[in-house]
Amino acid sequence: MSNEIRVRYAPSPTGHLHIGNARTALFNYLFARSKGGKFIIRIEDTDKKRNIEGGEESQLHYLKWLGMDWDESIDQEGEFGPYRQSERNHIYETYYKELLDKGHAYKCYCTEEELEAEREAQSAKGDTPAYSGKCRHLTEDEKAALEAEGRKPSIRFLVPKGRELTFNDMVKGEVSFESEGFGDFVIVKKDGTPTYNFAVAVDDHLMKISHVLRGDDHISNTPKQQMIYEALGWDIPTFGHMTLIVNESRKKLSKRDETIIQFIEQYEELGYLPEALFNFIALLGWSPAGEEEIFSKEEFIDIFDESRLSKSPALFDKQKLEWMNNQYMKKLDQDRLVAISAPHLVKAGKISENWQQENEDWVRSLITLYQEKMSFGAQIAELSELFFTEEMTIDEEAKEVLAEEQVPEVLSAFLQEIDNMAEFKADEIKAAMKAVQKSTGHKGKKLFMPIRSATTGQTHGPDLPQAIELLGKEKVKTRLMSIIG
Repeated sequence: MSNEIRVRYAPSPTGHLHIGNARTALFNYLFARSKGGKFIIRIEDTDKKRNIEGGEESQLHYLKWLGMDWDESIDQEGEFGPYRQSERNHIYETYYKELLDKGHAYKCYCTEEELEAEREAQSAKGDTPAYSGKCRHLTEDEKAALEAEGRKPSIRFLVPKGRELTFNDMVKGEVSFESEGFGDFVIVKKDGTPTYNFAVAVDDHLMKISHVLRGDDHISNTPKQQMIYEALGWDIPTFGHMTLIVNESRKKLSKRDETIIQFIEQYEELGYLPEALFNFIALLGWSPAGEEEIFSKEEFIDIFDESRLSKSPALFDKQKLEWMNNQYMKKLDQDRLVAISAPHLVKAGKISENWQQENEDWVRSLITLYQEKMSFGAQIAELSELFFTEEMTIDEEAKEVLAEEQVPEVLSAFLQEIDNMAEFKADEIKAAMKAVQKSTGHKGKKLFMPIRSATTGQTHGPDLPQAIELLGKEKVKTRLMSIIG
């Protein structure tokens, strides 16, 4: 095996890119880039029944959206293709025939009904279900008789007995399995399709994969692949199994868990930033030295150290993700902020699809007003609700403020000031507030809280002069007069 670092992410097009797979891809990407190695994407599409239309394109699209690039794949040809498993059947045939010839595999003619009965009998006795090996020593005549019945064989790998299968895991250290724990497993199905463990071992060897970094749920596959490597006389890559991602109840993150948004495309639809999501996912089971948590992709590549992969489950903290995305949102230029947020105002029916022709400056100013507060683009619809209602809703805290004795004096003076304005702009509104302070003697909360409460119905919110400007002179006057009575 060469010394070049070559890693792969191998999605199945059976669904869209979700957090767990995105993390697998991301850690492989960072490991390769930090070592000056190659990052390969291979499509494992042999399970035709479960493949979904557009699954392959979606996987690649959202990897790119997150900021990853690769050196070899279906769209980036290298010297080790094809990069779809469905196009490699002729390759697998060579190697399962070699295993048959060497006595490391055999044909199994058992029907599914026979296998199920065997499993049930083992379970009834309290044994762990495993294939008994009944077809292991069939004679040629017995095989011919079974084939004459119309039975098609699968091919099983002959698991050696009495073996301790040990490997040094990049994350977990030394891991061992006893070969007795495995029955002879199928490597080629009855229809000629290679199974996962066989195809992966062949592909990883032929594509010169040096390190296999994947999720913890694959660890029991490793000894099976190790046995295939050994039977074919191949060098074994270095394996690393990342710990589980768990939710806030410390349960394994699953696609059925509706408490957490699972798929990367959903984050894009909600107006999350890919660079923030990249940052967040990179910290799910890996930690840098020091306390800093905000890093660019380039910084991650510089500091990535596989020895800092965590041995403990990674907590998916929704609040932390929102906080992190907010840190990135605060630094966005206005054009990108508006591009991410405005579609959500359109979707909510707040503005028309032609807003850029009708009131672009107003929309841009409104979105910028909430830039500091937004954790993701979709929040703009709820945050800015007060700008789209004719009937103002006054919350309980605002009602308490408006019941204070100085309020009529302050609001009347402010109404008079804005009524005389030639230009209804934030700077002029700010000056009007100062004039009210001077004329009434009220200042601080006694001045600003009544004005905010009377114009927005809330005691907290964005910059007040800017908010009042965006509400518009006529709406502000109407609201002030309704409070003054």
